[in-house]
Amino acid sequence: MPPDRISSLGEKKLISRIISRSASFFKPSELLGLGDDAALLDMGEEYLALTSDLLIESRHFPPTMSYQDMGWKTVTVNMSDLAAMGAALEGFILSMALPDLELESFDSLISGVLEACSYYGAPLIGGDTNEGDEIIMGGTAIGRVRKEFVMMKSGARPGDLIAVTGPLGLGAAGTELLLSGTDTAGFEAAVEKSLKPIARVEEASRMAKSGLVSSATDITDGLISELGELRDASGVGMRIHEVKLPVPPQVSEAASLLGVDPLELALYYGEDFELVFTAPPDAMDELSRIMEVHIIGEVIESPSIEMVDKHGDTYKLHVRGYEHLRP
Repeated sequence: MPPDRISSLGEKKLISRIISRSASFFKPSELLGLGDDAALLDMGEEYLALTSDLLIESRHFPPTMSYQDMGWKTVTVNMSDLAAMGAALEGFILSMALPDLELESFDSLISGVLEACSYYGAPLIGGDTNEGDEIIMGGTAIGRVRKEFVMMKSGARPGDLIAVTGPLGLGAAGTELLLSGTDTAGFEAAVEKSLKPIARVEEASRMAKSGLVSSATDITDGLISELGELRDASGVGMRIHEVKLPVPPQVSEAASLLGVDPLELALYYGEDFELVFTAPPDAMDELSRIMEVHIIGEVIESPSIEMVDKHGDTYKLHVRGYEHLRP
């Protein structure tokens, strides 16, 4: 019988495997935030928040993406993780493996990194370079958050409402249109969301400082996958309503052209970089007065992810998301 391969697990389960082994080497107090969007180091009144992401040209960047947009996205994916914890952004470290690019292309790549660092207010403070067969961008973002403001995946309670900060499926629609070679005229918003996503840093700061959010994470691997993370961390279940999902018309139009289900793009693909979070009903009312809020469901006791479809029928959803590690 052939040995098991890491591709049989997928990204989420592979990370869980690492975390379970780490727990046997360190005290719980030394593993704050492990398994969340960022690790937390106790600095007294604050946590130092750290996160890292690795992007590979052939897997994470659409073929039409410019070098500048590659640089921008590398920074954004890391800043989105820090934002989901409520952290103020402090700095960015970049490590790259690069083929023998033309200097103009290299400068464009770095321009995208620096543009994003400037946008998020987190300077590029170090890194490393090496030679590779394709572009590999590894980022580490550093932030800080007061202990009373930190947002975690755990904390959701039955009766809380579930909400997102913006539209679902646009990034997926844009990426799939670009990959298919379909004419993207009329789909500018979707293409922009795919090529130049923006981390919801300002919204996350408002959420954290309000103290009203019970749990939160960012949507990079698909809404259902992220709800599964909140469910597992909080020990509860999640129920969402199809008619409440903020799926823009462009997503349905793109899905029709591509011959796919628009809900597949909105629920499972990811790349939206919105935040999904929970809060008690009265707290959600208050949050809706200080930021854009789309309520999509509620937290339930049964440890499942459920969907109420547009006909009022309820069924369970399989927790899966966009897997970067493919067989």
